[in-house]
Amino acid sequence: MVEFLKRGRSAELRAEDQAKVRATVETILADIEKRGDEAVRELSVRFDNWDRKDFRLTDAEIRACMSELSARDIEDIKFAQAQVRNFAEKQRASMVDIEVETLPGVVLGHRNIPVNSVGCYVPGGKYPLLASAHMSVLTAKVAGVQRVATCAPPYQGKPAPAIVAAQHLAGADEIYCLGGVQAIGAMALGTQSIAPVNMLVGPGNAFVAEAKRQLYGRVGIDLFAGPTETLVIADESVDGELCATDLLGQAEHGPNSPAILLTNSRKLAEETMSEVYRLLSILPTASVAAKAWEDYGEVIICDSYEEMVREADRVASEHVQVMTRDPDYFLQNMTNYGALFLGSRTNVAYGDKVIGTNHTLPTLGAARYTGGLWVGKFLKTCTFQRVTTDQASAMIGEYCSRLCMLEGFAGHAEQANIRVRRYGGRNIPYATAAE
Repeated sequence: MVEFLKRGRSAELRAEDQAKVRATVETILADIEKRGDEAVRELSVRFDNWDRKDFRLTDAEIRACMSELSARDIEDIKFAQAQVRNFAEKQRASMVDIEVETLPGVVLGHRNIPVNSVGCYVPGGKYPLLASAHMSVLTAKVAGVQRVATCAPPYQGKPAPAIVAAQHLAGADEIYCLGGVQAIGAMALGTQSIAPVNMLVGPGNAFVAEAKRQLYGRVGIDLFAGPTETLVIADESVDGELCATDLLGQAEHGPNSPAILLTNSRKLAEETMSEVYRLLSILPTASVAAKAWEDYGEVIICDSYEEMVREADRVASEHVQVMTRDPDYFLQNMTNYGALFLGSRTNVAYGDKVIGTNHTLPTLGAARYTGGLWVGKFLKTCTFQRVTTDQASAMIGEYCSRLCMLEGFAGHAEQANIRVRRYGGRNIPYATAAE
């Protein structure tokens, strides 16, 4: 039986928070659509205290940001990007164009075509999250996207050098120092100085996630990426310090980041809660992590692995750290998660920063129906067909004629009938089914 040793903020209160976010974002997007650059500039001053005539960074500004980093910094960024690129290239290679003859004279196929333009959002107001540049820009470029524009907010009153370097090294074509809903709106809707894109990708805070949700349909998006979530699945093969470290390591993202322990051991659950409070006394980011733990932290005790799987699939967390005697059991049986981190030797931070898998992952239960950002998200799998013989066209046409008339679509049927007449030599009365 599932037991909650600790629960987070109620669903009702979370819904109230989301309603306020929704209304704010709707107003901001309407203003950007109406006034363009003027609205974007006012919003940037209002929310980020950041103003300039043109938010796009010049080549000289990009070089200046690069020069602020040490050789080791650049080397580390390049190492991380090499891992992300390598895995993305392997994923791209798995997606092949096909062309097959399914019947004599009938050829069907598909092509994987890159999206023409993508806008990548890189969070950076609170922390300069340069890894998001690898995950979005670089992956889009591996997919073959021709134009990649990036937006990241100013950090401590200026462009964040590490983010700019990561965007540049990943291959961004346009780099803007612009944050929040104003960045998302500008890229999606277009302004006098920023050309609109076909697709938006990248994580962000609740306002950024809501902006993407409201713009979906006008542009494509990767997924609904809200506040970072982590689920630690553990048994007594590990200790409370390790579990608490992995929970707080993600809780520091923001005050509304869920961090959940799921275990079959009451002893481990109590030990982990004790360790959380001990670590919060020394963690430099404790002011954020403690709020997240207080409002969104949960500790759940289950009786068995089977029950743990059911509960984990209900939660459908973005990140799932599995530290049990048999982590492969969860790999083989879980169905709802953004990414799995199997065993105590790996952790979510590895995936966030360097190991090579993409860290833009589904949140807010979206793991029930989608995976995370990957090279395939930037590709449109588009089908084509050709009929190469008269006999094939007439044969398919007869079936199509009858099926169209079965549905009452006489015009559709005539598209088939005219070909049966011309290529099959049959005299079919107008707007009737081929016998």
